[in-house]
Amino acid sequence: MNKSLRTHLNVRSLYESLFSCLIAAFLLASCQSYKKVPYLQDAGVVKDINQQENLYDAKIMPKDLLTIVVSCTSPELAMPFNLTVAGPNNISANNYVTSQPSLQTYLVSNEGTVDFPVLGELKIGGLTKKEAEQLIVEKLKPYIKETPIVTVRMVNYKISVLGEVARPGTFTISNEKVNLLEALAMAGDMTVWGVRDNVKLIREGADGKQEIVTLDLNKAETILSPYYWLQQNDIVYVTPNKAKARNSDIGNSTSLWFSATSILVSLASLLVTIFK
Repeated sequence: MNKSLRTHLNVRSLYESLFSCLIAAFLLASCQSYKKVPYLQDAGVVKDINQQENLYDAKIMPKDLLTIVVSCTSPELAMPFNLTVAGPNNISANNYVTSQPSLQTYLVSNEGTVDFPVLGELKIGGLTKKEAEQLIVEKLKPYIKETPIVTVRMVNYKISVLGEVARPGTFTISNEKVNLLEALAMAGDMTVWGVRDNVKLIREGADGKQEIVTLDLNKAETILSPYYWLQQNDIVYVTPNKAKARNSDIGNSTSLWFSATSILVSLASLLVTIFK
């Protein structure tokens, strides 16, 4: 076998080896990457999810905006306890201005209090809506003979989702109850570059202190975390993976393939030159 033939066979064998290594590395990376993509893996380990004693209910926090409505069988009995403002509605043919009352909101102070008509300052910070309603009903007993109906609603219940999601933004929650997965769904879900096991939750407590919690959405037990249900003004941040961080100026991972191919061709050319 002459030298030229041996060189050709060696180069061909080298190409085949390099190609095999490249395919193996690609398959290995694909398997490892897939394991980090699905949410809530090993769901079978969560056995107590249907045995939670209490359903989640949001608590009133400082700077919340609330509407509080007192209702009775006789509207005049409840009128002094409803914070309303008269606004112009229409003008009749006799030039009389009729008005329709609209509810004003209560701003919860930093101390968790609101100034309630007749009753004065009420401490409702840290209470759920139901607890706040029961408290106001008890306070009204000396003033109203019948048992009134008190309804408390949060006006500014919102959460923010940003980072590696399809549609980052701030979302108002009308039913005052939202979990982490629902929040991601509102934002269009994570992109392929979002790190599922490193989701940051930024929360401000009733004392004004900020905390940052890391949540792993690959693990099913995350749904049992006290941070799975979001509070008003929570911020969810989805961190990008290393590939996105390295290629943020390009926007996709195609450049990695071009770089790997270029290196492979250069290496092969160098080896061909050496074996000649």
